[in-house]
Amino acid sequence: MRIAYLTQSYPPMISGAALSVQQIAEAMAERGHQVLVIAASDKGHPYLVESGNLTVLRLQSLHNPMRVGQRFLIYPRREVLRALHEFQPEVIHAHEPLQTGLLGIGYAKRADIPITLTIHQLPSFVASYLPDFLGTYAETILWLYARWLSRKFTSVITPTQTISSLVTGMTGLHPATISYGIDLQTFRPPLSDDEEAATREKWNLPAGVPILLHVGRLDTDKRVERVIQAAARTLTESKAHLLIVGDGTQKPALIKLCKSLGILDRVHFPGYISMQGGLPEIYRIANLFVTASEIETQGIVLLEAAASGLPIVAVRATCIPEIVHDGMNGYLAESGDINRLGNSMNLLLKDPQKAKLMGEASLRLAAKHALPYTHNAHEQLYGQLAHQVLTQGDKPKASFQHQLWKRVRMWANSDQ
Repeated sequence: MRIAYLTQSYPPMISGAALSVQQIAEAMAERGHQVLVIAASDKGHPYLVESGNLTVLRLQSLHNPMRVGQRFLIYPRREVLRALHEFQPEVIHAHEPLQTGLLGIGYAKRADIPITLTIHQLPSFVASYLPDFLGTYAETILWLYARWLSRKFTSVITPTQTISSLVTGMTGLHPATISYGIDLQTFRPPLSDDEEAATREKWNLPAGVPILLHVGRLDTDKRVERVIQAAARTLTESKAHLLIVGDGTQKPALIKLCKSLGILDRVHFPGYISMQGGLPEIYRIANLFVTASEIETQGIVLLEAAASGLPIVAVRATCIPEIVHDGMNGYLAESGDINRLGNSMNLLLKDPQKAKLMGEASLRLAAKHALPYTHNAHEQLYGQLAHQVLTQGDKPKASFQHQLWKRVRMWANSDQ
């Protein structure tokens, strides 16, 4: 099968959506499908990467001032449509509903092929960046737009049943629910004593102290300041340290907050840590995972923490109760209840046996989200969608990559 993925962000740009697209695209290529990914260039200028059955076309982009390390496409209509025409996909999978998603809809209609959309963000994500009186209005308008737009796709995918139910209620559509999945070979417990000592030394973490872990973007919508406020009492009443992994626009303000609370010497900001750079090992040295985010559609970091055998402290919002079962593999606080977040962390540190049992419950839950289930579900959906459309004739294959290379060189030269 020939599958095209349309997305704004793709690694080395990092986001939940970017990692999800990369994971699916590489898996489909490994299974023998011909795969094309069209994404914003992390370098600004267009370029092409080929690896076996996978071709990644990066288009000219601009810096995104709202997100550290992110770039966005510049109305790429001509380039996207031309690349799709040359590749001639049998199915298109869009991962953003605006620029590339709209272009994909237009191409799919003319080519008479199916197009599906994965919903990675809800209107509340945009609203979280606006004042309350504007946010409510914007969220209403965006849901009206989503209702209209989602009907243009052959099918819609969401990563959790909670989000599927919400989309159904707001749009009348019934999405397929497919988890982002988690690599249980990469995220797993535990580390040996020597490996733990080396990991702590690498990140300048004292030996023997409990580690409270937060992983994610340091932006407004993630509410990291609430994690710091909740952890402040725990840090002063124990020997614990708070490790905040990630980068974002709020990092300077968060460091300032730690200083004002008198806990800066117990809080660590190592920045973004990649898989290859040691992120899985970071999870394995932690005692618990904590987040205050309320805008997740699944929360890849929650799956990573669960697969690493950690109890989780989080907020009862959106789909989070599907991953964090209150009292079973962690604790949930109501929105804005910083005291509950802090008390939950204290309880877990003071009761290692309870924390251990909750970590084991996390492992059992994570096993239900193993990557093969995710890949099989996507592959099956693509097959079902493709069979809904009558194919006419053979599609050209041999000249595709040659044509793309020629096109990328032309675009690059036109920028000089």
